[in-house]
Amino acid sequence: MRQPAPRKPRAPRIGDNGGPPLEEKRRAPETGKGEIGRYFDWRFAHRRAWKKLREIALRREERAEALGLTYEEYTLEVLERGYFPQAEHVETIVAKRPERRRDRGVVGQSLKGMRLKK
Repeated sequence: MRQPAPRKPRAPRIGDNGGPPLEEKRRAPETGKGEIGRYFDWRFAHRRAWKKLREIALRREERAEALGLTYEEYTLEVLERGYFPQAEHVETIVAKRPERRRDRGVVGQSLKGMRLKK
């Protein structure tokens, strides 16, 4: 995300007390420029995809650790590609880490120590 440019000080005018402008700048809505329903559909689908039963999450965590991946990387492969990663896929998944870091995606978090709901 781009950093906003620093503001230049305004030249004082007659009757100006140096306070902030009275007109609020309009912020872009979180929903973006598309249809609002599409935003909520995607948000609901994203939550549903990542919210799994405790047993499924723990099983995926065990398999991910055995392969040397994080839970999120393992689950992403299952969701995106439609297969369960095997030992021969690990090298390609690990090679994607710098790209995911750059794009601020899922990289290296683990479920260890987190409380999973029953």
